[in-house]
Amino acid sequence: MPKRFINKVALITGGGSGIGHATALAFAKEGAKVVVADVDDNRGKETVKMIKDINGQAVYIKTDISKPTDVQNMVKMAVETYGRIDILFNNAGIPGLPVRLAELSVEDWDRVIDINLKGVFLGSKYTIQVMLEQGKGVIINIASASGITPTPFVSVYAAAKAGVIQLTKAMAIEYGSENIRVNCICPGFIETPMTSVIIPPDLESRDYSHLWPLTKPGSPEDIAKAALYLASDDASFVTGTSLVVDGGWLAGTSLPLSKGS
Repeated sequence: MPKRFINKVALITGGGSGIGHATALAFAKEGAKVVVADVDDNRGKETVKMIKDINGQAVYIKTDISKPTDVQNMVKMAVETYGRIDILFNNAGIPGLPVRLAELSVEDWDRVIDINLKGVFLGSKYTIQVMLEQGKGVIINIASASGITPTPFVSVYAAAKAGVIQLTKAMAIEYGSENIRVNCICPGFIETPMTSVIIPPDLESRDYSHLWPLTKPGSPEDIAKAALYLASDDASFVTGTSLVVDGGWLAGTSLPLSKGS
């Protein structure tokens, strides 16, 4: 099968771990030149090393996506390195502390909003300027199933991700006529370093069989596959959509009835 992203450049925020890491590798395997942006030097550079080990092309740029100057520099360096940005994957995010709203500090609220929502705004704002000059581009934002149906104790996370969904739709409307497609992915529970902060891997109650139809957590590779689709020509008529990849979570939990009941 021919590689789908030969001569394409993919800029991936939060590319050092979890979904971002898996997606960076996936794009590289499909022939893309990958720009890995992250705040963690070790993880970001490790992703680049793994891409180069499979004969791919990649560079690492240290970036705090909540800071406009960092994001401007990220976009500038991506263009200086590879000449263009065909795909922006706004992936970087944090979970926030699992507490009820009244116990959430103003500082924690601001930090989650700054990274999970403002970071998408900044990444898109400065990359769209490049895409307008090119005459085309694709933006994929990571939202969450929690942005559609919130779960307890992560109110600020849910609010930020709901904002990402609406921002995605607004951008799709504003830039569709200029050949820029914008979509988002709404993952369910994906086993990553971030989700282990909320539910530790060694927790005895880490049983998913009653939570969603597929009875298992998703993997970062599941989300990477969705990103590849949305970035590809197979999705050339898809924009403004929220692609839910959640193992059936939002379809509803199954009642504990015996078969045939």
